[in-house]
Amino acid sequence: MIVITGATGHIGNVLVRELLARGKQLRLVIPRFEDSTPVEGLPAERVEGDLCDPDSLVDAFKGAEAVYHLAAVVSIMPGERDLLHRVNVVGTRNVVRACRECRVPRLVYTSTIHAIVEPPQGTAIDESWPFDPERVVGDYAKSKAEATLEVLDAVKTGLDAVIVCPTGVLGPYDFRPSEMGQLFLDFAGKKVKGGIEGGYDFADVRDVAIGHILACDSGRTGEVYILSGEWIAVSDIMLLLEEYTGVRAPRGKAPIWLALIGAVFSPLYYKLTRTKPIFTEYSIRTLASNAQVSCEKARRELGFSPRPLRESVADAVQWFKDAGRL
Repeated sequence: MIVITGATGHIGNVLVRELLARGKQLRLVIPRFEDSTPVEGLPAERVEGDLCDPDSLVDAFKGAEAVYHLAAVVSIMPGERDLLHRVNVVGTRNVVRACRECRVPRLVYTSTIHAIVEPPQGTAIDESWPFDPERVVGDYAKSKAEATLEVLDAVKTGLDAVIVCPTGVLGPYDFRPSEMGQLFLDFAGKKVKGGIEGGYDFADVRDVAIGHILACDSGRTGEVYILSGEWIAVSDIMLLLEEYTGVRAPRGKAPIWLALIGAVFSPLYYKLTRTKPIFTEYSIRTLASNAQVSCEKARRELGFSPRPLRESVADAVQWFKDAGRL
């Protein structure tokens, strides 16, 4: 039996599909308040559980041969530090304790590339760079860095765990949708009126899910594996979306400094319109950050092999069409 937290998320529900395709028996830990639409109809056991309820985790983890811990609050909005700490840090601490109590043979923890200290421009981000909550940007990144250290500390005292760090993720089965998925939908709905300079490293959600499985099966205890794809400019994403949706991409690009001025007002806008945040100060600074990322270690040790991003964008657009979202 394999147990998954965060199974209804973008990576999570694709991981469920990949594991089921491999004939695995699954138990999905889903909080009472969470929409389970992304895993509806899939042949997996579902149990009620909450990262903030340690007893529920112990009940869910009993008999597990492996636990994939993906559940987390992901936020690029300011003002959510307490929630991020409670769920991402304390929740991970509870997962570690439950794994110990249930003698789970292996834990796979989903961290993030943002939890790794960013080196200077021109220097590749790889697993040699540390996790340090005081040297990463944003409350989300800080919470994930602190949670990752919780797992690494547990390894030192006997827990068998591996850590994976995805970069940006896009692709099909984006039910909620993600920030990138919302950008795709806004673009197709002709709501994107301008571009922005910068870009980032994105990986296909299916490859990231497969990377989790490879890490569980072949990863070395206590090791970190970056799951990245390829760097792409925002303007080039727009051109791909133009190709696959037939909607003309905006040709103008706002410089980062100008976008940052506008981002001052974005939290209020997103709250008033009740729309999913896409361009906030944090996300815009991310587009200007060092995104030279290496997944060489995952390629070498796990056999990780990310597909071309063009394919990921095409499949994401097609999935939204098939789901009646476009």
